[in-house]
Amino acid sequence: MGNSITQKLKYKQSVVKFSLKYGVTKAAIKFEENRRTIYRWREKYDGTLESLKDKSRRPHSNPRAHTEEEIKLIRNYKNNNKKTGLVVLWVKLKKAGYTRSVTSLYRTMIKMGIYNKVPSKKKEWWILSRNDSSRRKSTDRCKICTKEMFK
Repeated sequence: MGNSITQKLKYKQSVVKFSLKYGVTKAAIKFEENRRTIYRWREKYDGTLESLKDKSRRPHSNPRAHTEEEIKLIRNYKNNNKKTGLVVLWVKLKKAGYTRSVTSLYRTMIKMGIYNKVPSKKKEWWILSRNDSSRRKSTDRCKICTKEMFK
């Protein structure tokens, strides 16, 4: 099967036509496809290539998404409290009737572009051990301990 979308559709069409003529089991054996897949293609097929096209699985809307009122409330509070941190802002919004979690507020503010992601301050232990000669890797300490234990 080729990379082109139309080639994939033509392949599906040929499998469906073969299955209509000789049966699904023979088509499954010949084209090395699952019988259930061929039945699904046959249900979708109406004689055109467009009918065999894969449909999007993405939902059209999210029923639990933030409402316009909540977004307006977030924008107003963020504009009035520019220096306020995320948690303090969330507490103020909670008092005003906001019902979502802090993480939900964080994600929404990032999507809206009014809050920047904070990079992690966590440093890796091997970077510290390279920069500071007095620090050792944890594996070095274990080697020293085991050497002293078995003397």
